[in-house]
Order: sequence, then C-alpha cells, then structure tokens
Amino acid sequence: MYKFYIVRKRLFLLFLIICLIFFVLLSRLFYVQIFKGFQLALKAKDLWSRDIPFEAKRGAILDRNNKLLVYNISAPSCIAIPVHIKEPLITAKKLATVLDMDVQRIYKLLTQKKLLVRFPKEGRRLSEDKAREIQRLNLPGIFIVEDTKRYYPYKSFASHLLGFTGSDNQGLAGLELVYDNYLKGKRGYISFNANAKGEILPHNEEEYVEPKNGLDIVLTIDKNIQNILEREMDNVVAKYHPESVIAIAMNPQTGEILGLGNRPTFLPDSYIYTDPTVYNRNLAIWKTYEPGSTFKIITLAAALEENLVDLTEPFVDPGFIMVSGVKLNCWKRKGHGTQTYLEVVENSCNPGFVTLGQKLGKAKLFSYIKKFGFGQKTGIDLNGEASGILFKESKVGPVELATTSFGQGVAVTPIQQIAAVSAAINGGYLMKPYVVKGFRDPKTGKLVKKRNPQIKRRVISSETSKTLRFALESVVAKGTGRKAFIDGYRVGGKTGTAQVVKEGAFKNMPESKIPLIYRDNAWFVAFAPYDDPRIAVVVLVEHGGHGGFASAPIAKDIINFYLHGDKMP
Repeated sequence: MYKFYIVRKRLFLLFLIICLIFFVLLSRLFYVQIFKGFQLALKAKDLWSRDIPFEAKRGAILDRNNKLLVYNISAPSCIAIPVHIKEPLITAKKLATVLDMDVQRIYKLLTQKKLLVRFPKEGRRLSEDKAREIQRLNLPGIFIVEDTKRYYPYKSFASHLLGFTGSDNQGLAGLELVYDNYLKGKRGYISFNANAKGEILPHNEEEYVEPKNGLDIVLTIDKNIQNILEREMDNVVAKYHPESVIAIAMNPQTGEILGLGNRPTFLPDSYIYTDPTVYNRNLAIWKTYEPGSTFKIITLAAALEENLVDLTEPFVDPGFIMVSGVKLNCWKRKGHGTQTYLEVVENSCNPGFVTLGQKLGKAKLFSYIKKFGFGQKTGIDLNGEASGILFKESKVGPVELATTSFGQGVAVTPIQQIAAVSAAINGGYLMKPYVVKGFRDPKTGKLVKKRNPQIKRRVISSETSKTLRFALESVVAKGTGRKAFIDGYRVGGKTGTAQVVKEGAFKNMPESKIPLIYRDNAWFVAFAPYDDPRIAVVVLVEHGGHGGFASAPIAKDIINFYLHGDKMP
C-alpha cells in the first residue's frame, strides 16, 4: 500500500511537471502569437520580400519664361538577375569586352545572392551602340532597361548656378544640390515574395507602387539675358585675359536674379574633367573683393540720408587729402580743382568722399554699411555664400574711416554689391536675392509653390534714393561711366577700380626694396530705366584693367538688350 502511494505521488508530480511545461509552452506561444506576432510577421516578410525599384524622373529646370534649361534624356542601363544566369564566368567575359570592366569584377556581381544586380557606372547610362551590342549577345539573365540621365542643352550656360548631378542622378552642386529633395521625386517599386535563391514563391501577390516624379523648378533667370551675359564675359576673357569675370543682373524691385555667371566656367555633364576649384566656387557669391569706387554709392547714400551734403555745394580737390599724417591721393593726381559734390560723384573724387566719411563719423558710416547688408550673407538660395569682411569698429581709426569711405579696406561679394546698389536706387528697400521663382507640377504644368519677393529692411528714404539715381545717371552721362551710355535712354551707373598687389611679386626681396606691382580689379554697377529701375547689373573683371573700360561694356550690353528686347513682367 505504501509503495502504491509513493508511485501515485510520483505520477502526480510528473503530471504537474508536464502540465507546467505545457503551461510555459502555451504561455510562450500565446506571447509570441499575440504580443510579438505582428513584429515577427514583418521580419518574415522582410526575409521573403523582394523589391525591384523604379527611379522617379528628376524634375526639369526652366527659366522664368518656361524655357527648358535642364531636363532628362533616355539612357539605357544594364542589369542582371543572377538566378537566371547559367554560366556566370562566360557571361562576365562577354560583358567585359563591351563595358570595359574587369572580368573578375563582373563575375563577383553576377554571382551575388540577390534577385537583381545593378551594374556600377560602367554599365549605366550606356550609349545606344553599347546597349545594342549587349542585346545582340543575348545573354540569359542580362537585361537592358530604360534609364535617364541629366541633359544640359546649352553646355556651360549658367553652370555655376544650375550645378550638376552624379552617377545616381543625385544633386552635387548648384541648384541641383540645393533643391535636390524637390527635384529627385520618390522611387517606385514592384514588391513580391522570393526564397533565398531569388526564386519567386508560388501564389505570389505582386504589389506595384508607382514612382512619384520630382517637381520642376522655375527660375527667375531670363535665358536671353543670361545668353548676353555669357557672350559678353567670353568677349572680355578673349580681350583682357583676366583671372576671372563675374556678372549678375537683378530686378532691384524684387530681388529676382535675371542672370548670373562666372569665368572660368565648366561643362556640367563632364565636370569630372574639370579642376574642382572651378566648379566648387561660385565666385559671384563666394569670393570677396575690395569694391573700390562702387562703394562710394553707400557713403553718398548715408551722407544724403543724414542731410550732411547737398549736391550743389562746392568742394575743392587739390588731388589729395591728408588724414592723420597720411596722404591719400585722388586718381587724378593734379586734382579736379573746385567742383560741386555732384561733380565729385561724376569724377569719382577720393578726397571728396573722404570728407563725406569724416562728416558721417565711424559709427554712422558703419551703421549704414551694415544696413545695406555688408558683412553678412544676403541669404540667396545658393550654397557656398560668403559674408564679406569689414573692419572691426574698435580697430577703425581716422585712416581706416577715410579709406572705407571710398571702398578700400573692406571686402564684399558681388551678390552683396548688387543687393546694396539695388536698395540704393529702388526707393530704399534691401531685398533678399533669389533665383527660384517656384515649383511646378510636371503633369499639370501649374505652380504648386511660388516664392514672393522679400523685403529685409528699409535702408534710406525714397527721396534720398531719387537723389542717388540722379547723381548716378550723371556719372554715366557726364562722368567716369560714359562707356555705359545708351543713346535715348537714361541709365545710371558707377565705375570702380580696386588695386590688388600681384601675387608673388614680393618673393625673396628685402621689405625696403619690394616693388609695388599692382593689377586692377575692374567693377561696374549700372541700372535702368532711371525713373523706375527694373534691372540692375554688377560686373567685376578680376585683374582686367580700369572699371570703365573692362566692365562697363558688359553692363551696357545687358541693359541695352533689356531696354530694346522683350520686357519681362
């Protein structure tokens, strides 16, 4: 009886243990199925699921009048489905002769355990001849599929502005980079289930997600104005052989950039053969230069706004002015003699502007310089903009104040210069420059997002701006800017020449015997029409002579085209 009791007790314990095991197993099963089931199902789906991606079409780039500047063209590419390839080594050898690739490199691609393999750049965006040659080989598992590549129909046209794309159609520079998220769109794909070998599973349900094409970008640029700008820069390069040339045209009322270009330039579709310092530097917004006499516009604006000068009052110029024992010369060493302040502006007389700077004083002059946007980025929608360089006010003495008043000792970018000049002549409003007018749906052709002009601040009064326009028109009609004169039209402008010491001139020489070898940076700023400015132009020819000779003709031709050509809205 006792033995029976012991056996029954052991059986009961065994039963409890088995029940406990089942309970643990059922609990675990319940947890896995109910609490973890969704996550595990997703992981399983990831193991089985295969996607064949379809690239979205990259958006086009158009000028303000909807003329295509950048778009896509068909370019076939080679892909492989490894599970369908029976003889990978033979296939690799045949492809190597067409694609100019190493056989072993292709073999490794073809033997990957993937459903689909895309070839590197050698097998992408092929010429029509190479694509047909691969098709004639009739290799199992090798296919030619439609692809696109970026096309720049006007070669180096606005290259620094437009930028370029890489091998995967991703933006790498210029607007292609800045607005890549708008242009690139969103990939589509076909999704299905396959095993580890890449074989499609039975009872498979395919899912197709259509790619979403990128938006088109509509620029503020006018193709015709940009053409003139490009042509004139090429002419200056041929004639003066400068280190660089920069030209910008802007609507001073809105901040819209109508044209922007640099020399040297490059071809966007073959940028890899260009020195990176050329395509990585948009000189119009990146490089800083002494503005020379074009900066006198700011000094004059400040003095007029503060009622410290009347254009009719006289000024005597002996050809120099002494400041704290330092002799500052006028460009005309014999001096201009007795003249009005209007003639000081016409003649670009340095001593006259030094006197205006002294009347203003350090605090007021630098306050206006900053109000006009110098020493800070304009905020233009391009990458790589610089802030410029100003004296620290604590470091500004009488001599620094004097030289600043006529444009020496400060460094500005051309985009800052045109924004500031526009504020001086548009009624006194500093506008934010921009190059993208809006974004367009490629299917409907309608703008889905539009950019409006943005006023940053008011700098001077409309009355002061009107007086400035009058003075700057007189510079073109009677003064140093005559090379920008257009018969029958009232055009305003200002020359500027900044002397730069030639690099390398001082090597291996005692300081006392250093020869002062200079090369000139030639500036010119201009605007038209006089009474209601709709176009402003800044041109800089680096190491290209005097502003009135080298830069003014470019500005003149751009404005002349605008005045005689089709008016823009």
